[in-house]
Amino acid sequence: MHADDRSALLGSAPMARLVPKVSIPIMFSMLVQALYNVVDSIFVSRFDPNGLTAVSLAMPFQMLMIALSTGMGTGINSLLGRRLGEKNPEAARRAAWNGLLIEVGGSCLFLLFGLLLAGAVMRLVVSGNLANAASILSMGTDYLAIVCALSLGLFLAIFFERTLQATGNSVLSMVTQLCGALTNIILDPIMIFGLLGFPKLGVSGAAIATVIGQFVSALIGFLLNQKKNPELRLSRKDFSVNRSDLSGIVSVGLPSTVMASIGSVMNIGMNGILSGFAQSNAALNVMSVYFKLQSFIFMPVFGLSNGIISIIAYNFGARNRERVYRCIRVALCWAVAIMLVGTLVFMLLPGQLMSIFESDAEAEITAQMTDIGVVAMRIISSSFLFAAVGIILSTVFQAVGKGVYSMVMSIARQLVILLPAAWLIARLTGDVKAVWWCFPIAELLALVICLFYYRKCDREMLSKL
Repeated sequence: MHADDRSALLGSAPMARLVPKVSIPIMFSMLVQALYNVVDSIFVSRFDPNGLTAVSLAMPFQMLMIALSTGMGTGINSLLGRRLGEKNPEAARRAAWNGLLIEVGGSCLFLLFGLLLAGAVMRLVVSGNLANAASILSMGTDYLAIVCALSLGLFLAIFFERTLQATGNSVLSMVTQLCGALTNIILDPIMIFGLLGFPKLGVSGAAIATVIGQFVSALIGFLLNQKKNPELRLSRKDFSVNRSDLSGIVSVGLPSTVMASIGSVMNIGMNGILSGFAQSNAALNVMSVYFKLQSFIFMPVFGLSNGIISIIAYNFGARNRERVYRCIRVALCWAVAIMLVGTLVFMLLPGQLMSIFESDAEAEITAQMTDIGVVAMRIISSSFLFAAVGIILSTVFQAVGKGVYSMVMSIARQLVILLPAAWLIARLTGDVKAVWWCFPIAELLALVICLFYYRKCDREMLSKL
């Protein structure tokens, strides 16, 4: 199919078929991403349970890097979709160059962070209450320094994924992510345990495997974009630093970045609250394990979200109101179905899920993890259906250039509501198992805010198309 025809499908194909056609490849690739995150944690926990704690404490800062790259990627995707919907491919290619500049600039920031600040920030979060604190600090610092200083692969991989998604070419986007994820999965045990003649690198090996996978994904993405995506192929003649394009990307990307970064702040805050309990090592590991496991449920919904942002942005740019509405309805049905399956799995099989991360090295911590984790999985999963609606409607805000609505909703959920609720529950009950109720409380109240903003967005923008 010619590239112009493929892009035009976003504005003409039946929505019930278009949404899964565009989104399922992204959902599948994100499931593979979730798999390698879990495999990474399994190998690290088998190598040393303290290594899992180290990676857990480093994770919020690694999430800041991912937040910036994917947040700006959302801004790039939204702007490219609108330019293509306006039938202006030259402006779209120029916008792509400006998006690339932003992503490279982001990697430079984290190069400096990894080289200069990794040790300092880890010292801030490694509590003296933790067993083996010195070892955890050392492993966490090494891991964080490697993944941040060598983050260029991540930023480039995200950029080329979004250029492919913007033209509805999500199969090729899936290929780039699969190549990187499979590279990481294969290299993880080799680098961590020192197989096939490689030195045993432990937690540092996990970081190196992650970075290599990101560079592989970036390389494949570049080649596919140049050869298979002519609408957004990078060419010197299209290069132009354009203030309007830069501001257009940042206006959507910055709120998206802030939204994802809030997750890092939430993690740091939750780590601080959980560190105050006697079972702090186990509780910290449970939160890390939960976020790894729930990614199998949330990643497909985020993949659906990434898919529909191109569809909504294209049809919004083409002023096709009914197709925007149909896309939202179809996406909501898919998201609710996925989250319902996830809720049932977490409710019925929490013990089996936690057993994946059991280790004989620290039997006491492992037993505490399972005890706390079973309760946590069941409580938090009660909020999955609320999250499904929130994620899809938040994507609508981003696609039409109202990313600030998503940002306000995310701030309310993860900072204004969740952390104070967690702190208050911890103080009132003194029970680490009760703290997890902060998640469904925050998700429900955030959904109320989201519905208010959607009504406002519909009244002022969508209904007037």
